[in-house]
Amino acid sequence: MTMNTEDTAEITCTVNGERVTRTVRVRQHLVDFLRGELQLTGSHLGCEHGICGACSVRVGGVVVRGCLMLAVQADGAEIVTIEGLTDSEEVADLQENFVARNALQCGFCTPGMLMTAAELLASGRPASREQIREFLSGNFCRCTGYHAIVDAVEATLRQRLEG
Repeated sequence: MTMNTEDTAEITCTVNGERVTRTVRVRQHLVDFLRGELQLTGSHLGCEHGICGACSVRVGGVVVRGCLMLAVQADGAEIVTIEGLTDSEEVADLQENFVARNALQCGFCTPGMLMTAAELLASGRPASREQIREFLSGNFCRCTGYHAIVDAVEATLRQRLEG
């Protein structure tokens, strides 16, 4: 079967706890679906090559690049965007530490950074500054120089471990 960019398919997935069914173009990227069809604009389009991390979302409990995944691949999946992560308050302490440590400036990379950092924090294990940097290395920030971001993640991790 030959497909063209106009071919469509119906998908059903759960996005931030809400079940949605939509007809999508088979070549539509997941982040475009989330932004355009569901108006969940927290995930950003940056490089569109999976390098910058601005489009990061959680699919099936794992952080993925929304610009590299097609919406049809998410059929049946549970998806959490930065909006869902914020609404659940899973990262409220991390967001407070980002603000307190000036770990964001333009904010473009922030949703992807928070999404990725949440994955590290969920492990519940201690991490050195170098390990935090390594974990976040797939997310680019053009404004902060990363020191404040690492500070915010480190502070949140320390607070959570101390209980």
